[in-house]
Amino acid sequence: MMDRNQVTGLVLIMAMLLGYQFFFAPKIEPEKPQDKAKTTQASATPQKVATPDSNALKSAAGDFASAAVGTPKDVVLENKDIKVTFSTQGGRVKQVLLKNYKTYTTFEEQKNDPLVIFDEAFDKISLELPTTKGNIDLNKLYFNTSSVGGMVAEGKTEKVVFTLQLANGQSVEQSYSLAGAGFLLDNDLKLTGLNGILKNESVKLNWLENVRPTEKDLTENRKATVNYLLNDGENFDQLSETPTGANDATLDQPLKWVSFKKKYFLSSFITKNEPIQKAQVFGTANEQDSVNIKTLRANMDLDLAGIKAGKGNFQWYFGPNDYNIIKNVAPGFGKNVKLSYDIFLPITRYIFVPLFNVLETVFSNYGLLIIALVLIIKFALLPLTYKSYVSMAKMRILQPELNALKEKIGDDAAKQQQAQMKLYGEVGVSPLSGCIPVLATMPVLMAVFMLFPNLINLRQESFLWANDLSTFDSIATLPFSIPLYGNHISLFTLLMTVSSIAYGYYNNQNTPDQTGQPIDMKKMAYITPVIFMFVMNSLPAGMSFYYFISNIVTILQQIGIRKFVDEDKIKAILDENRKKIAAGGVKKSRFSEYISKQMKAVEEAQKTQQEETGKKKKK
Repeated sequence: MMDRNQVTGLVLIMAMLLGYQFFFAPKIEPEKPQDKAKTTQASATPQKVATPDSNALKSAAGDFASAAVGTPKDVVLENKDIKVTFSTQGGRVKQVLLKNYKTYTTFEEQKNDPLVIFDEAFDKISLELPTTKGNIDLNKLYFNTSSVGGMVAEGKTEKVVFTLQLANGQSVEQSYSLAGAGFLLDNDLKLTGLNGILKNESVKLNWLENVRPTEKDLTENRKATVNYLLNDGENFDQLSETPTGANDATLDQPLKWVSFKKKYFLSSFITKNEPIQKAQVFGTANEQDSVNIKTLRANMDLDLAGIKAGKGNFQWYFGPNDYNIIKNVAPGFGKNVKLSYDIFLPITRYIFVPLFNVLETVFSNYGLLIIALVLIIKFALLPLTYKSYVSMAKMRILQPELNALKEKIGDDAAKQQQAQMKLYGEVGVSPLSGCIPVLATMPVLMAVFMLFPNLINLRQESFLWANDLSTFDSIATLPFSIPLYGNHISLFTLLMTVSSIAYGYYNNQNTPDQTGQPIDMKKMAYITPVIFMFVMNSLPAGMSFYYFISNIVTILQQIGIRKFVDEDKIKAILDENRKKIAAGGVKKSRFSEYISKQMKAVEEAQKTQQEETGKKKKK
């Protein structure tokens, strides 16, 4: 039977493997600021190209020739959270700025520059109408507007309207609406009188984003991917988050929405009425580029008939990938946040997320919030911890008898195990009673392991020496890189490792030796934390700090429980159980009955074998 050390060791090893699969990859160090500035300048500098004359533009525009030439004009619409710049060229979004968030560079350099999540210098959204003379890209045409934009007051909604007016009352209208708060931008496309111009084909929405780094860990930035939801509202899927190489998917089913997901931010296209008919999505890592580190693309087909019928109603979401903000944006939209595996999802969704929400109203410092979170969780699990300790106390009390059996039987591990199980049955003790409470706490450990790397609440929140709890805390940079560890030293990870070893040592002093085990699990209590240290070194400091505090609280709980548990009283109860079970006065537990049956079966098998051996000798 497994003791607590064995269960803990195996689960931590499982956590290590899961962490390596989902979060770990070889780290690529950010370039030095001066080098990065040069790269940025080179990437952003526009190239000189020949400008076509107006006649050529009009000829290419076909039926839309009257809108082929013009002067672009910007219109700005903003609320307390977001600032959107539009251009009359294409009636399109030109830039989106998040007012209350910064990139890691502006944060570390103490700048107040907000985070730009979409910029036409890097990104592109084009809308192509299928005409009888070929597809026409609306981004190349000039719209008119009387909208002046401005600041949207809370509780209000403002709209900007861009109109492309053709002959005979024909027109294309792009309108955008922004509420006084939030990150949702409504986008309506209206086509009037264009039946003679348009073919009965799909409207093409081609969207490209060159992902720029917003977080400290460049590898985490390279995990940007494309998420999407099929129109049934249930089937969520995504491209692989691999930070290298390229991958794509052809989606032939209707889609409800498509998101370009960065670590903590989303750019999303959402349908309100008619679904996206089909799409192709791509993710390509630009491994030699430290500015445009990954390219995401989505080529989508929109239903022309639905748009002509007045159902060209869409939304754009440009904002944080925060579960509390996005969970009600659209069906299944909350799945953009990887809260956990499905098996642990109830714990994260209904325990950790609500607890964070409550504690955020109490604590402004997230280090103190994590301490409070640990205390709440550990004290909620205290009955299980107490039950596990009592079970281990019973094992310790029986240890002298187990040692005597070992001396009597010798080195036969199978017989030792049989004798041990028989003794447990005689006193009514189940070894599983110590394992089950420990196993019951493991989902919490795994939920934390999945949740913390995806929790935007910790982003750029400082505590002690860590200036950002959402990424690793580096107290020293090594002149070389250690395989699987990296080239930096995380102090919170070291503290977590030391506390895990201390807990293992304390636990070993209170755990009896188990016979018949192929591995010395007491040694694993020291080896596993060291292995886990390699996994945790590049993961969020907030998670390492959580585990560190959790280990300290667990040790203190064990010490406190030990003072209140009377082992002499437990021994008296075991002796009384032995007498009652022997006399038949107490109904055996299921475990004891199972052990009795197994022991009888073994004894009968041994007796049969001895009889057959005796018969062979007589012959």
